[in-house]
Amino acid sequence: MATTSINLKGRLTVDLGAIVKNYKALDMISPNALTGAVIKADAYGLGMLPVATALYNNGAKFFFVATPDEAISLRKELKNIHIFVFNGLYPGAAELYAHHNIMPVLNSLSMLEEWLAFCISKEKAIPAAFHFDTGMGRLGFRMSDIERVKNLIEKVGFAPQMIMSHFACADRPAHEKNRTQLAFFKSLITHFPNIPASIANSAGLMNGQENHFQLVRPGISLYGGRAVNGRKNPMSPVVKLEVPLLQIIEGKTNDTIGYGASYTLEKDSQIAILAHGYADGFLRSLSGTNRRHGGRVLISGKILPVVGRVSMDLIAVDVSDLYGKLPNSGDMVEILGKTITVDDQADLAGTIGYEILTSLKGRYKRCYIPPPNSTKT
Repeated sequence: MATTSINLKGRLTVDLGAIVKNYKALDMISPNALTGAVIKADAYGLGMLPVATALYNNGAKFFFVATPDEAISLRKELKNIHIFVFNGLYPGAAELYAHHNIMPVLNSLSMLEEWLAFCISKEKAIPAAFHFDTGMGRLGFRMSDIERVKNLIEKVGFAPQMIMSHFACADRPAHEKNRTQLAFFKSLITHFPNIPASIANSAGLMNGQENHFQLVRPGISLYGGRAVNGRKNPMSPVVKLEVPLLQIIEGKTNDTIGYGASYTLEKDSQIAILAHGYADGFLRSLSGTNRRHGGRVLISGKILPVVGRVSMDLIAVDVSDLYGKLPNSGDMVEILGKTITVDDQADLAGTIGYEILTSLKGRYKRCYIPPPNSTKT
């Protein structure tokens, strides 16, 4: 007996060609600097290994992750790349970093002292980068540590692979802190002559060549997200998320929808129930009430509102405006794509595109569109 193909789960499509296109566009913006790629958090939720491989095959050689576990997974796949671990040296893990040829971004005097002691024990300088906090207020050597850092490395003849910092407000180009941090960074690197420098994330890269130095390290822009507030996003969309429609119910005036009865129908309506919820990365802040708009989805070419509370596995959408062109059970509904972008959904949720992307850990079938004519350089 013939079997019918039934779609049982959502489908997340990642356009690796769009990621490569974004990488090349960013590389053109910074022609006098090397262009790295930030692929931490599983490439912002899109799959670290397929993303890194596509970028490597199109010229990327410098990759940034958050943890040594991410770095080790990447190293097993790609041998001839430079891998930096933002979170630095985990106590007692120096041998692990050296064995896998991954570089910690040293963020504190204790990290530096442990790394230098390890280098002395091995009788060689093993590469690492240094991160200085110029105003972010997170990880990093303090600016007051500069002389101490210089004295420690001069004693053993160690030179860092890179001096790094990170903008706190680059997504708002007019913020005074950008100028302050840049001035601090320029002063900092005079203490480490002839060492490559890097401060520009996606937004810093887009905000001017004075931020580029020797290496830029875009993240969100690679994945099609908005880096700079108040400007049109020039990057190509990367993700498309579709989920199956389970059922359409006939709602009557004054019926309530979902947990907490937080949405009351103001007229007779058709309500579509979709197999998608916060367990799939659709944030509860995208719930719709009678006083607050929720998320949006695309059905039959029309943008329609989520109504009621987002639950673990389901969301409800008012499809009454489709006027007799209602979809069928099993049809796929677009949650993210070219019409409703990552940033559109983030704005509705009161968050940022980064959170939308990194929340895409749901019960999806993942599909990757390969870059056209990839050639390793």
